[in-house]
Amino acid sequence: MDELVDRCRASGLRRTKALEVLLDTLLQAARPMTLAKLEQSQGLASQCDKATIYRLLHRLTDAGIVRRLGLHERAAYFALILPDQHQDYLICTECGTISSVDAPCPVHELEQEIRNKTGFQNLYHELEFFGTCPKCT
Repeated sequence: MDELVDRCRASGLRRTKALEVLLDTLLQAARPMTLAKLEQSQGLASQCDKATIYRLLHRLTDAGIVRRLGLHERAAYFALILPDQHQDYLICTECGTISSVDAPCPVHELEQEIRNKTGFQNLYHELEFFGTCPKCT
């Protein structure tokens, strides 16, 4: 948690109780969360309103600390970007549900090759697969 707060401060975000509770909620979440689910979470509901959560999420997204997932016309999901903890996602184009891919990422080797050939630092990727989930089929 301290590392997350340090990343926030390095990005110009002030350390507030609402920020800490939001980061902790996302850290403890088993999967990405929507704004509505975050607003309903016990810790955040007592700390701030929906508008504050929304503003914090967008600041965290702009700072590269939170990843926004989902289809543009559906509710967005938010997940923390944690160093050395990469996660790819499956997104249903019918109902919008998001689940983690339970398989090794096929892009890691390509990322390393690109890093070695180009000299890019802090290189990362985000991989999302879109399709129709079994419930919607």
